Amino acid sequence: MREQQLTDIAEWQERALCAQTDPESFFPEKGGSTREAKRVCLSCEVRSECLEYALGHDERFGIWGGLSERERRRLKKLAG
Repeated sequence: MREQQLTDIAEWQERALCAQTDPESFFPEKGGSTREAKRVCLSCEVRSECLEYALGHDERFGIWGGLSERERRRLKKLAG
């Protein structure tokens, strides 16, 4: 089961548009712009898998699924 989960994660990550772009834009310095990363996420076919992964693994840094850490925290709070 665990091996299948790792395979599934690797599969969507390989298809992610961010894997083909500069990772710096997805992990900006504090106060840096996230606009470029979020723009890439908007047209990414695995955006929902990415966001689900970030929420499930408590990712605290970077843009995942088009959302910042603060936005993901807010989403989790709303979902209760």
